[in-house]
Amino acid sequence: MRNLKLLRTQEYGPIQALGSPQHFCLRGDRETVLIGSEYGILELDLVTQQVINEISLTVGGFLSEDGSGHIVGIEDLPDQESVCIATAAGDIILCNLSTKQLECVGSVDSGLTTMSWSPDQELVLLVTGQQTLIMMTKDFEPITESHIHQDDFGEGKFIGLGWGKKETQFHGSEGKQAAHRKQMEVLLASPWDDGRPRVTWRGDGQFVAVGAICLETGARKVRVWSRELVLQSTSEPVSGLEQALAWKPSGSLIASTQEKPNKHDIVFFEKNGLLHGEFTLSFQKGQVKVNELLWNSDSTVLAVWLEDLQNKNLTSYLSVVQLWTTGNYHWYLKQSLHFGSSKRSQLALLLWDSEIPYRLHVLCRGWRYLCYDWHWSTDRSTGEESCHSASVAVIDGDKVLVTAFQHAMVPPPMCTFQLQLPQAVNQVMFHNDPWTSRDLAIFDADNRISVYRYGECTVQDSSVKLGALGGSGFKAAVETPHLVKTYRYSGPWGSDVNPLKLRLLTWLQDDTFLAVSQGKLVSQSILHHLNVAPSSGWMVRTTVSVDGEVISLCYSPKTKTVALELADGQILKYLWEIPHPALEPWRNSSGSAVRFPTPCVQTALVTIDREDAILGLSDRCRFFINDIEVASNITSFVTYDEFLLVTTHSHTCQCLSLKDALVKGKCLDKASGIPNSESLRKVERGSRVVTVIPQDTKLVLQMPRGNLETIHHRVLVLAQIRKWLDRLMFREAFECMRKLRINLNLLYDHNPKVFLENVETFIKQIDSVNYINLFFTELKDEDFTKTMYPSPVGSTVQPVLCPTQKKVDLVCDAMRAAMEKINPHKYCLSILTSYVKKSTPELEVALQKVHELRETASLDTETVSAEAALKYLLFLVDVNELYDHSLGTYDFDLVIMVAEKSQKDPKEYLPFLNALRKMETNYQRYTIDKHLKRYKKALYHLSKCGSEHFSEFLNLVKDQNLYNEALHLYPTNTQEYKDISIAYGEHLNQKHLYEQAGLIFARCGACERALDAFLSSGSWQQALCMVSQLDYAPNKFASLVKSMAGKLIEQRRHAEAAVLLEQYTQDYEEAVLQLLDGALWEEALRLIYKYSRQDILETNFRPAILEAQKNHLVFLNSQQTTFACYKKRLLVVRELKDQARHGLLDDEVARCPESDLLSETGSVMMASDASSKYSHSNSRISVCSSKNRRKAERKRHSLKEGSPLEDIALMEALGDIVRVTDALKGEVHSLLKELVLFGYDAQARELQQVLEEALQLMERSLPEIWNLDLKLTSVNPIFPLSWKLYIAPSYFPLVLILVAFVFPDPELLTPPKLNKSLQWKLSLLQ
Repeated sequence: MRNLKLLRTQEYGPIQALGSPQHFCLRGDRETVLIGSEYGILELDLVTQQVINEISLTVGGFLSEDGSGHIVGIEDLPDQESVCIATAAGDIILCNLSTKQLECVGSVDSGLTTMSWSPDQELVLLVTGQQTLIMMTKDFEPITESHIHQDDFGEGKFIGLGWGKKETQFHGSEGKQAAHRKQMEVLLASPWDDGRPRVTWRGDGQFVAVGAICLETGARKVRVWSRELVLQSTSEPVSGLEQALAWKPSGSLIASTQEKPNKHDIVFFEKNGLLHGEFTLSFQKGQVKVNELLWNSDSTVLAVWLEDLQNKNLTSYLSVVQLWTTGNYHWYLKQSLHFGSSKRSQLALLLWDSEIPYRLHVLCRGWRYLCYDWHWSTDRSTGEESCHSASVAVIDGDKVLVTAFQHAMVPPPMCTFQLQLPQAVNQVMFHNDPWTSRDLAIFDADNRISVYRYGECTVQDSSVKLGALGGSGFKAAVETPHLVKTYRYSGPWGSDVNPLKLRLLTWLQDDTFLAVSQGKLVSQSILHHLNVAPSSGWMVRTTVSVDGEVISLCYSPKTKTVALELADGQILKYLWEIPHPALEPWRNSSGSAVRFPTPCVQTALVTIDREDAILGLSDRCRFFINDIEVASNITSFVTYDEFLLVTTHSHTCQCLSLKDALVKGKCLDKASGIPNSESLRKVERGSRVVTVIPQDTKLVLQMPRGNLETIHHRVLVLAQIRKWLDRLMFREAFECMRKLRINLNLLYDHNPKVFLENVETFIKQIDSVNYINLFFTELKDEDFTKTMYPSPVGSTVQPVLCPTQKKVDLVCDAMRAAMEKINPHKYCLSILTSYVKKSTPELEVALQKVHELRETASLDTETVSAEAALKYLLFLVDVNELYDHSLGTYDFDLVIMVAEKSQKDPKEYLPFLNALRKMETNYQRYTIDKHLKRYKKALYHLSKCGSEHFSEFLNLVKDQNLYNEALHLYPTNTQEYKDISIAYGEHLNQKHLYEQAGLIFARCGACERALDAFLSSGSWQQALCMVSQLDYAPNKFASLVKSMAGKLIEQRRHAEAAVLLEQYTQDYEEAVLQLLDGALWEEALRLIYKYSRQDILETNFRPAILEAQKNHLVFLNSQQTTFACYKKRLLVVRELKDQARHGLLDDEVARCPESDLLSETGSVMMASDASSKYSHSNSRISVCSSKNRRKAERKRHSLKEGSPLEDIALMEALGDIVRVTDALKGEVHSLLKELVLFGYDAQARELQQVLEEALQLMERSLPEIWNLDLKLTSVNPIFPLSWKLYIAPSYFPLVLILVAFVFPDPELLTPPKLNKSLQWKLSLLQ
């Protein structure tokens, strides 16, 4: 659904030359044109518009001086730096344009009618005056020669197997006589046929087709020859076949023309000579003749050169060039160029550019040269309101096919309606006003503009005909426009040779148009600001000269800004609303002028981050935002509202928000590789954007073959849903979300406050119990605006309402209250759903509602019966669960009602219910709660049953560990409370929680039990308290204290044992000895002097400190030796690992130290994979016990040489040594003071020096052991190549375990910290 938009026109001339142009060709490398005439050739420079070379062929006698000579072919040969010229006299000339030397490389006595070079310029085919073909190499060496007219069909002749004769075949309504009917005679060639053979090559140069008039029949035939000039096929007899012939470069079809009894057709041949398709020209039979057919280089446009035959003055005729394209098996006439009837404007030569597909070169008989550049463009309306029809206009000759996608998705070539014009249409434009964007203006080949508007006329316009939506007696729901008026521009045009004077026509306002034309120079343009005159013509308000060729013009209706793009990529802003319109450079936010790096064929104005920006797409698929290239694979784009939608060569459609200022710097090429992105969607190969339906979620795409596809891009869907929710249009949002599978939680999560304030509105708009129930069932305690559907950039974050209450409960309660207020009978099922859906389902309340329905029968038609409500509940909840909850209501009628709807056997539940009915109320409820395993409620009801059931109560407490709940059911001064406490204490004793058990015993007065518990826990203070309450005898008390002191000594709690011995047994000597054993030197010294036991100083104290000094020296020396040994080994292991790591890149895992880990993990993978289809519990990983974990931990960090993680084990051991040594500072400091006090300065100095040396060694080694490279390697581990190949997607979780196994915790990679704040050294020893 695209049209050809004229980007620029270049007009040169008139060229000062003799004669008339006969042939021309392009020199693409030099941007010049070679033109041949009756006297010679000349070279025209397209940049300077000057003739830079002129070579006469009359001097050498190749052409006659009287002007009767004729050039039949010109070909530029870049490899030979020459031009090949063929004359009708039979001469083949090579001309060197640099030296202007002429060389005749061959001559044919019978003359030449055609010279045609193959596309690769390796071969040249000559057609002589004797109707023979001569194939030559590029060096003009003959390969073969053959006569055009052959009796044989060719090598591709069809093989008849004799399966049925014509006489025996079925002939339909014509009857059997059709079998005996003679074949219709083929008509002679047209009278205006020039009789010359036509030659056309296939795009790859493997075959060449030759069309010539058959000598026997006088009609034209087409023959296909190979490169070796071997006949391949001959066309079937075609009556009225004409001279034009063109082989499609893609190689599929050969185009020609055929005059039929009542129409004039373009017909297509296959390579085998059979007809394959046709379309009819928009002229009557005998009205025009077709001079030539030309395909452009990419086979998308067919140019048809026609001449009027009805003009009586044969020297003055009208030339027409039509550009046809195809889509969905329909041929569209996209452009029609009507050249004037004067001699200077008559069309002489026509040629497509071989490098630029949509550039057409035209040469007129008056030596005027024209060059046109087209490109594809989709003409769509730009309105963004729902009342606009999202119209797209397609040009098809003198008709404009308009499709209103808002109403129906009509595939081309059908349409919603069509507009019939008197002349062929060249341009279509929609109104740029957002409120009247459906109105359109049409510019035809007669330079007239027809304006069509909506809504101002009640009479049906005869030029407007309904398409796919009308007819068959149905009334069309779509509104159609009507023709308001037709205008013609009356301003000066300059040259009347160019049929396409205006281009880039844009409709700004109701009476204002902008258009561009060529200036006096090719490098200049004129911007026309056109206003509708009061009369029927146009009035030129002003013209602005532009220094440069304008190739694109775009307008923003929001900011009323006009931007022009020049051929060099420069962007200009047109200030059209000021009294004297002017141009200025387009500048970005930094103030610098914007220039596209390469010219763009499609531009658009948008607002990004409150700043105007221009978008551009080049013919090479490069996409720019201002002068920044953001992608190089964009095939089409469109802007809608706040979004930019693009299609890419990677077959994706991306939707980006223009509110995001970062969109300027995004690389869309890389974004296309992001998986699971909401902004990215896969589309069919070659899809292009047609339009976006306003205020909807539809995006229309067109496939390469022409059919349409509608998609709902997720970004557009979410944006539209948010708009509907902001406008409180809940029903539209709900239906869209339900149809497109958007999670319904977004209805609430988008704006919780607004939703809760408008719950009644939501329910009234939805007005469907099923839809409300569907909403309830999808509710989750999750904010979907933070997970599945993140809020767009720049949107305000909605606060969380009632953070203490769950979302599901909040919504259920609010909606239930609203439904009960609106109509509780109608929404009964939804109310039940709200109870069931809560995070803690309130099934008892729901069942009570059902019971109320049964009790209060209503005659209201909207009321749901109790049976239907119960059946619905059984659909939501398992029947057994519902039965248990009904039993938990203690309402036997409700229980029976539920049981009747279930599949339970009455013999199962009736005896149980009857037995319950006979029980006392509290015991009955206890029995029910125990049956339902609601033990806390059962305990409560059992406590109300009296003391005769206390033993049962206590057993239930012990069985279910409900001690705390049971203690709250009885007063503290009762025997039941004491019995429960004793049972609780014994339970804690069994769990080895002796101290807590002692507290429980002490609280209830069981002091003996409390004493035993405190003794077991080592709480000697609490035990002494209990002893004081039990009034123990002194001997028994002393024995108990000694026993407690012994246990404390076993636990190395020497200070506490010394307190007991000193204060409660007065055994001072034993207390001092225990302090010495605990290295508590100062406290021991205090007791010695307190109780005047200086004898202990000599007998115990001095020997103890000397022994401690020796032990510390031995330990520190051992630590230093071990530390040095481990450090040395660590450096060796690291060196080996570095060598292995570098070697792994080439040698794989074979020599890797972690290979055994890999093999072990591989076995885990195999075992896990094999057992995954049964149960995850069979996995080796999930059943790892604590014993196995400890064993694995020891194996993991093994100090054995050559173990996989020896370096990690060494680092862990070194860290332990550093920490243990640093922790000795306080103990050594205390020992040093006592050694100095008793005169052992040498021993003290030795100990201080050894510890200081050890600490200094370790501090110096810390950076070497825990270096920065180690951290980087652990953060970015280097896996061997074979590991990467080995890892399958299903094994990723296990690989993570492997990584955690191989690479240690970050704590092991952090060096231990030394406590430097502790002043442990004695300065007097230094």
